[in-house]
Amino acid sequence: MRKDYLAFFVSLFLSRLADQILLFIVPLIVFQTTQSVAWAGLAFFVESLPRYLAFPVCGAVCDKFSPVRILHISQVYRALACGVAVALYGVFDGIYWLVMLSALCGVLTTQGIMAREVLMPHIFKHYTYTKTLSYSQIADQSGLVLGPLVAALMLEVWAWHWVVLGVAGLFVLADLAMRVWQRTSAVTLETFEQHQDIWLHPLRIAFRHIRNLVELKRIITLAVGVNLIIGVTLATSAAMVTGQFAAGKDAYALLQAAGAVVTIAILFYLARAALPLKVLGGLSYSMIAVGALITAISPGVWAYTVGFLLITGFDKMFNVYLRSTRQRVIPVQDFGKTVGVITLLNNLAQPLAGLAIAVLAAPLGTQTVILLLTGITALIGVAVASGWHATVKAELDVG
Repeated sequence: MRKDYLAFFVSLFLSRLADQILLFIVPLIVFQTTQSVAWAGLAFFVESLPRYLAFPVCGAVCDKFSPVRILHISQVYRALACGVAVALYGVFDGIYWLVMLSALCGVLTTQGIMAREVLMPHIFKHYTYTKTLSYSQIADQSGLVLGPLVAALMLEVWAWHWVVLGVAGLFVLADLAMRVWQRTSAVTLETFEQHQDIWLHPLRIAFRHIRNLVELKRIITLAVGVNLIIGVTLATSAAMVTGQFAAGKDAYALLQAAGAVVTIAILFYLARAALPLKVLGGLSYSMIAVGALITAISPGVWAYTVGFLLITGFDKMFNVYLRSTRQRVIPVQDFGKTVGVITLLNNLAQPLAGLAIAVLAAPLGTQTVILLLTGITALIGVAVASGWHATVKAELDVG
């Protein structure tokens, strides 16, 4: 692999590693402190909602300003936020500083994600876009493999606020790797004249594309179904493994790592295979729904593990389908702003799933809520598949 490509992927890996450590420790520390699944779900809602609401503005900003500069700002400011949160904890105490830090870093993570999303179609000229996505997600998933393990090991030795300071150091290293990429890369990004307004005007353009492009409506609807499952899994997996199944936080860390390993194996396959997009979408969506059903009815940690691995493993396959489809149909000058709105619409389901757990877990039970959301996801998949089949049939009849 070329040196500039490697530096870019190393930066992505370090940034994801740091972000994953934060995502790992927030629900775990909240649950261990409160012993409440509902509070863990509420913490997930608070930390995840801002990062998704920020997508449209961050996308518009990436179309208007240099995405490389925005990426640097994202990483440096996350490191600073970690240091400030630890200082405030030292003065005022309380775990709410951890939740607030995660929410703020979530917004800055969104900024970095959108910058990379705008950059990637233009800087990997020697790879197909599907191959680029597969390798980028291998770097991303490698961070997911090590994130829970590193977090669990650090929590064995240090209190959570020292772990957060370690996360700040990782964000700094990620930014240094990006600077290495910048010095060794000869890529010149094409710029487009943009409207001065970064609020309403980009939204109008994005929603016009969504309204007019059938493929975008289809992938948005499917992504809502997938993210209901991803959201409820993120919100409940710590409580299910360490609480309901009493397996301990080390088992939880190993489960997270195993999910990432399965995902990396699938992504390596995708980097070398040439599956049609519809096969990627249909297979991944079906397997995620099956995995969710297994987690909803599992009597113990081993059955839950099977469902969890299906969900996490095929989530990134669905992500390749999603990102490949939108890169193919969205005009390049409107890519950032449109992807920002699409990502917001896709991912609002995740904090809503956390909110559903917060409201319904106590009266109904956690697995019952997972089962209800699985049913909604299955109905969405059937509806989209039926609509696609009807569209194809109509086109064949006309032909």
